[in-house]
Amino acid sequence: MKITLVRHGEVEEAYHACYNGHIDISLSPKGRLQAEELAKAFKTTPFDAVFCSDLKRCKETLEAFELNAKPIYTKALREKSWGRHEGMRFEQILASESFEYENFEQWITALDGESYPLYIERIAHFFTDLSLNSTYANVLVMTHAGVIRVLMHILQKISLEEAFGQSFAYAGHLLLDTEGWRSTEKTKGFGEIQCV
Repeated sequence: MKITLVRHGEVEEAYHACYNGHIDISLSPKGRLQAEELAKAFKTTPFDAVFCSDLKRCKETLEAFELNAKPIYTKALREKSWGRHEGMRFEQILASESFEYENFEQWITALDGESYPLYIERIAHFFTDLSLNSTYANVLVMTHAGVIRVLMHILQKISLEEAFGQSFAYAGHLLLDTEGWRSTEKTKGFGEIQCV
């Protein structure tokens, strides 16, 4: 199975560089153009399954696509919830809290919302089920940068800090070939993966 992971297009400017999480924000005009360009790039790709975050920015990106398969919208592909910190920038969080930034792990643990272990488990569970329980050949997954980075953390066995240090642009995409994935106790179904 081939899985095309796509990050949604650019969001409204007021939300750039913010911890947006579950805020249901729209694409910017530039984001809509990016969605159209993505749709053109994948026009001849025959996806036999399409999964999409149920948040507006992903749905609006997917609307530009002409699809053979009916999209399945799911909360499992949402970005991490940041609770009371949603919609805030790093500097705003520092100004409003009593804690300081010490290191990546300390920071993400200190922030409000969904815990990182639960976030990782949610993403691992979705992709494990997809890889082990489907007969699809070519799958499109429309999601968020955080979800893609957590998947890279799992598959490449790199730290969360390394994964989140990697740039993943609005409307960026990555093709994963699951041939050779094998079930292991540690990764709950994920094995080696070839990134194409």
